[in-house]
Amino acid sequence: MSEEKEMSFLDHLEELRWHIVRSVVAIMIFMILAFIYTPWIFENIIFAPSHVEFPTFRWLCKLGELTGAQEALCAKPFHFKIQSRYMTGQFTMQFLAAFVIGFIVSFPYVFWEIWRFIRPGLHTNEMKNSRGAVLAVSFLFLLGVCFGYYVLVPMMTWFFSTYSISPEIINEFDITSYVSTFIALVFGSGLLFQLPVVVYFMTKIGLLTPQFMRTYRRHSYVVILIVGAIVTPPDPLSQMLISMPLFLLYEISIFISVYVARQRRLEEERQAQSDQQTA
Repeated sequence: MSEEKEMSFLDHLEELRWHIVRSVVAIMIFMILAFIYTPWIFENIIFAPSHVEFPTFRWLCKLGELTGAQEALCAKPFHFKIQSRYMTGQFTMQFLAAFVIGFIVSFPYVFWEIWRFIRPGLHTNEMKNSRGAVLAVSFLFLLGVCFGYYVLVPMMTWFFSTYSISPEIINEFDITSYVSTFIALVFGSGLLFQLPVVVYFMTKIGLLTPQFMRTYRRHSYVVILIVGAIVTPPDPLSQMLISMPLFLLYEISIFISVYVARQRRLEEERQAQSDQQTA
């Protein structure tokens, strides 16, 4: 009997190993492609938010034209210069950027592999209620990535490129600082946008209730501000930019928790009635 349990455990480990191997292979494939096309990626993706032709700045300018606030919302060309002050700076950032891009592109597949390993251990009702989990998680992650790329990065780049305490100081950023900030904002946003999914599953297993979320709403806002400060560069602007959508996600998560708790209560009532009829 113990041997069967040991073999069953080893079989699970072997299955998990292959899920991990396939996920790593997927990441490596896209990472290698990103590494090969690094010049194009840096020019058209990573450095793109530093130009006034970036879509975000164009959209803001159109909004300014419609509202009569063109002077305030239309970004003027700003000085943006990148330098590399470390011998391995460019190579290290190329490798890091390629890895993160490879992970972001392959994220839906990686999560699908993880879900394939977890799903057989769920009960029938849990499988039924968790349909679309891969789609929901992937959508929220990519939505967070887009928010970080199209909102946080251009706003941060414009603000710090134009910010000056003295005309004698020239803003020239190191490649390691810019790429690290870029990755923190984009990748961090993708992870933080998973809040509704976390709330869904925690409510589903009874670890979280809507009443708890409402009672500790203010405390949660403080935690969100702290998390925003951790995953973003140490400045108030970036902290608020990433915290505001998280406040909205928290409120949406409360509605999700209400819905899940109601469904859970109805299932428990139906199960109780079924047990009474059986008895």
